Amino acid sequence: MTEPSSYLRSTADAYDAMAALYAEVARDALDPLPLDRAVIAAFAELIRTAATDAGAGAVAELGCGPGQLTAHLRDLGLDVFGVDLSPVMIGLARAAYPDLRFEVGSMDALDVADGELSGIVSWYSVIHTPPQALPPYFAEFRRVLAPGGHLLLGFFESEGEPVTAFDHKVTTAYRWPVDGLATLAGEAGFTEVGRMLREPLEGERFRRGHLIMRRSETREERPAERPAAG
Repeated sequence: MTEPSSYLRSTADAYDAMAALYAEVARDALDPLPLDRAVIAAFAELIRTAATDAGAGAVAELGCGPGQLTAHLRDLGLDVFGVDLSPVMIGLARAAYPDLRFEVGSMDALDVADGELSGIVSWYSVIHTPPQALPPYFAEFRRVLAPGGHLLLGFFESEGEPVTAFDHKVTTAYRWPVDGLATLAGEAGFTEVGRMLREPLEGERFRRGHLIMRRSETREERPAERPAAG
């Protein structure tokens, strides 16, 4: 196994140190956020529809933390598991939701076969990745998603500014312009399905961005057309 980058080590250490407090704060975090829940529900419906039409694999929540969103996705009818860089977070998730699968791992090197997943949720988890290090993450997301699979991104939006670092309560994070993040995902082989921006609520500092992307198919991956009858 290759040595993890320094920002991965520092991020894991920071979340290990804050895990218990973070889990307490995050437990009911979605309750006052109807727009955020609506985006998550739309993503879940896309996955369920794909499963009905042609069968589907599991969904991975990457950067799952203490597991509350993984459980919410399960409650929306998805076959879901969680992955996080922080061993302490994974321990808390396993204790809180023993019926779900949680694994320690990095989003840029997943222990998942090519095309195995029907969906990926990265909910405020790529925010700690330096901008120049982010393209390999999208490449890995595309590798593990089946053609037509969906990706949901939640992030802090930069409100017209370029990518901007800020003092996140756990460790350094980055705010992205929604167009810039959509373009970066597009360059990795994703097509935008929809987006939602919302203004900060009381106690929040920044606008929130949400993108639903679909893994584009290559020509080789498209099903062969049947000849017309006649």
